[in-house]
Amino acid sequence: KRWEVAEEKITELDWWQSAELDGIEFIACPARHFSGRGFSDRNATQWASWIIKSPYQKLYFSGDGGYGPHFKEIGEKYGPFDLALMECGQYHEQWQQIHMMPEETVQAAIDVKAKVFMPIHWGSFTLALHSWTDPVERASSKAKELNIPITVPFIGETIELNQEQYPSSSWWDNY
Repeated sequence: KRWEVAEEKITELDWWQSAELDGIEFIACPARHFSGRGFSDRNATQWASWIIKSPYQKLYFSGDGGYGPHFKEIGEKYGPFDLALMECGQYHEQWQQIHMMPEETVQAAIDVKAKVFMPIHWGSFTLALHSWTDPVERASSKAKELNIPITVPFIGETIELNQEQYPSSSWWDNY
């Protein structure tokens, strides 16, 4: 409303609620983070992860957040997912409640029953002390160790869902 979006175009959902638009269902699911950008608005709004479900595909978007039992609950209720976009970056051991360590990202992908997962939130701005490539290197290494399908398209690369083969190069090694 503050941005002058018409009220009838705004849909607010609590966890486990859903809304449909043009045959696509959007389901708000739990996440673990905090909200607020100012001094007086800490935890004044909900944070969420999302399921995007069409008649043909089911996607999971973890949003920004820490690892927890909610991933297993989401997987049990709605999995498996054709593709899961999983938060992976800007972490520190003291922030585990709000940002996953890369190995936890892989475990969360397992928990939600992702057929393939894509680490996200790692190549953006710097909040943490880790190197630019540390998140994707650690997540890729753990995924390989556990034989979990992972895709990391080049930044800006278009991919098609339900492919036989998703992008699999370690393109970041060249940067």
